[in-house]
Amino acid sequence: MRRKQRTATAGVLLVAAMALTACATGGSDAADDGTRAITMGVTDPGTLTPGRQLVAYDFNMAVWAPLTFLESDGTLTYVQAESIESDDNTTWTITLKDGWTFHDGTPVTAQSYVDSWNTVAYGPNAFENSGQVANIVGYTDLNPAEGEPTGTEMSGLTVVDDSTFTVELIGPDSQFPLQVSQAQTAMYPMPESAFDDLDAYNTHPIGNGPFELQDDYVENEPMVVTAYEDYAGDEPTTDQITFVPYTDDTTAYTDVQAGNLDISSVPASRLPQADEEFGDSFYSFEAPGISYLGLPLWDERYQDVRVRQAISMAIDRETINDVIYGGAYTPATAFTPAIEPGTPEGICGELCEYDPEAAKALLDEAGGFEGSMEIYFPGGGGLDEFYNAIANNLRQNLGVDATAVPSADWAEFSDKRTASDIDGPFFSRWGALYPSQQATLRPFFVENGGCANCIPWYDESVKAAIDTADATDPGDGSAYADVQELILEEFPAPPLFFETYSYVTSDAISELVTSPVGNPRLTHVELAD
Repeated sequence: MRRKQRTATAGVLLVAAMALTACATGGSDAADDGTRAITMGVTDPGTLTPGRQLVAYDFNMAVWAPLTFLESDGTLTYVQAESIESDDNTTWTITLKDGWTFHDGTPVTAQSYVDSWNTVAYGPNAFENSGQVANIVGYTDLNPAEGEPTGTEMSGLTVVDDSTFTVELIGPDSQFPLQVSQAQTAMYPMPESAFDDLDAYNTHPIGNGPFELQDDYVENEPMVVTAYEDYAGDEPTTDQITFVPYTDDTTAYTDVQAGNLDISSVPASRLPQADEEFGDSFYSFEAPGISYLGLPLWDERYQDVRVRQAISMAIDRETINDVIYGGAYTPATAFTPAIEPGTPEGICGELCEYDPEAAKALLDEAGGFEGSMEIYFPGGGGLDEFYNAIANNLRQNLGVDATAVPSADWAEFSDKRTASDIDGPFFSRWGALYPSQQATLRPFFVENGGCANCIPWYDESVKAAIDTADATDPGDGSAYADVQELILEEFPAPPLFFETYSYVTSDAISELVTSPVGNPRLTHVELAD
């Protein structure tokens, strides 16, 4: 099994990503005219605009170029930006490279970025990814928690000249250069024409990246992008990418086996045999994704920390990983993924180790558990085996009447979870959009940080510790160790697995390339001779 670094996508929308029927097109490394072309199975996106998309990461990373990019070795490189500098980690000066244009030929300027970020932030536009710009001064004026916006421009954004603008944050944040890298798509620029009709722009978005969309987007139809001849960055290794929408990721997987598709993610049900079926064409990339078992802390039965600890120690992570995931995951030993710099692996200690006798003794010490326990998870995403295994562990090891109960679909699960209409453990996971502990700790443990009701558990001392780490971290993640120590004391939910993201490819591809942040790097796919 290959192990390569890859980072997260789609945050909490794992289930949406799992739902890949095919409008199948043939997989191919070259068209009849010599065009170097590949096909990739995706979920039909619905929205393509960077500030709105939820499952169009691959498309976005092909059509737009970010300010910065993180390489596989963790080195931050500059793409559209010439430099990003700050004396205090609060006010940042961004200088753009010359000669960059949008696909409509208009120049990419500092004003392009400022207008785009203001559009993302403006509440009435209802951009789903607006939280990615929430730390800019003036965001709450455009997107207040209550009432109407008092402005249309964030005061923290200032255009200096055509190639320079400044960004003032609400507090010191050493991670800002990472936040404007490829996976934070709300940070991408849009051309002036986009702001005249945002709905029309979503039908045919114009970016500044290596590929441009050929035809208008039509729901459940393939999306073809071709190399933009005036792209100012590195030339891509392919001339054309076709994104093929699927409603079933198993169908996409078997289409790759049949040679009808070039790239597909691997459904959980196929992970145990993917290595045998694909050999060197199976890729399992290390990722900043982590799963927890969320607990309904509004239910008094879960208020005692010993109950929460007992549940964690009763789960046989090693066996679940081997049997269900073919060993592709790693049992979690910390509260952030191992790939995120500075993660204190092992900090969870015995609380994340399988010890059914100690778990039962701890639960008894806490007074036991009254009533039944329904573990709630999104239905239709191939998660049944996983949650049935957890329920079996808790039933056998703790003597709790535990069962796994799927929702009808993702929407039902999300609605019930957000409304706290759950009285048992539940699906909880996050895939960070840049490899920093900040990118996991904020969404989980800061209210309105990005993963609403993932656990939920918010403590002011943890928030203060995260703020301190944001301001002072030297770049190695060490400043976040104190945050994890505070979380460990209360142990609000058991971390389960450090995730990997797995893909299979057709014979048309000799190497699938990735990076610490983002999906497969489609601009650098190596084609077979």
